Amino acid sequence: MRLDDSRESDNVEDRRGSGPMIGGRGTIGIGTIVLALVAMYFGVDPRIILELAGGGGAPTQQQQAPAHAPPADDSRARFVAKVLGETEDTWTQLFKQFGNMPYTDPKLVLYTGATPTACGTGQAAMGPFYCPGDSKVYLDMSFFDEMKQRFQAPGDFAQAYVIAHEVGHHVQHLLGISDRVDQLRRQNPSQANALSVRLELQADCFAGLWAKHADSARHILEQGDVEEALNAASAIGDDRLQKRSQGYVVPDAFTHGTSAQRVRWFKRGLDTGDIKQCDTFGASQL
Repeated sequence: MRLDDSRESDNVEDRRGSGPMIGGRGTIGIGTIVLALVAMYFGVDPRIILELAGGGGAPTQQQQAPAHAPPADDSRARFVAKVLGETEDTWTQLFKQFGNMPYTDPKLVLYTGATPTACGTGQAAMGPFYCPGDSKVYLDMSFFDEMKQRFQAPGDFAQAYVIAHEVGHHVQHLLGISDRVDQLRRQNPSQANALSVRLELQADCFAGLWAKHADSARHILEQGDVEEALNAASAIGDDRLQKRSQGYVVPDAFTHGTSAQRVRWFKRGLDTGDIKQCDTFGASQL
């Protein structure tokens, strides 16, 4: 990626090294953490468990680990800040095109191991996630090492795709899509996983849409970048993850979509740059 001329976002909170601070309404115990990890193993979105434990995702009063800006000499944190800045600039412009709608920047929290959130206690084992209760993306950067070593999905644009995907959930939150999905989940719990798949695939499409517009405006992509993102999207498909962890695939337990679906929807956003093409909920075939 070409990010030399990209600005660094001021919305990065660095909690690394401070450790989680337990206490206050909305925190969860070790039992819930174990339950969430078991849910992830069987293909269920662990955020559903965290949101239930944290009071449905509503903001709660918690003790927050001390946050500060990342150190200036931390190249990995600066990379994250630049990618976040690119998402801010792109989505601000796109929201204006939607009808002069305001775009509210999310915060991105860097942490190590565990940290309190408005959706319960975040765990590094769950991977990066977005919490609508506090409009923050949570990232333990050891996930980037796992992408490279465990999932064979290296590369800076693969990492940028992960951040852009989580910011895509923030966009869904601002547009009211996440709230509608949560309502549908409550009305029809048996469709919770299927709805989660459509939500996740739309976030993949939004990530591709971001890449299309950011590159058109500031030429951030280099040769091989798109292939890195497509490889990452494929590597973290539900079918490949289930096959890796348990040796067989359970489609009814999918929460994020297959490798092929994730690649397809990211590529649709990247190829079209049109948010109307990211309507996974209206699609008859994913």
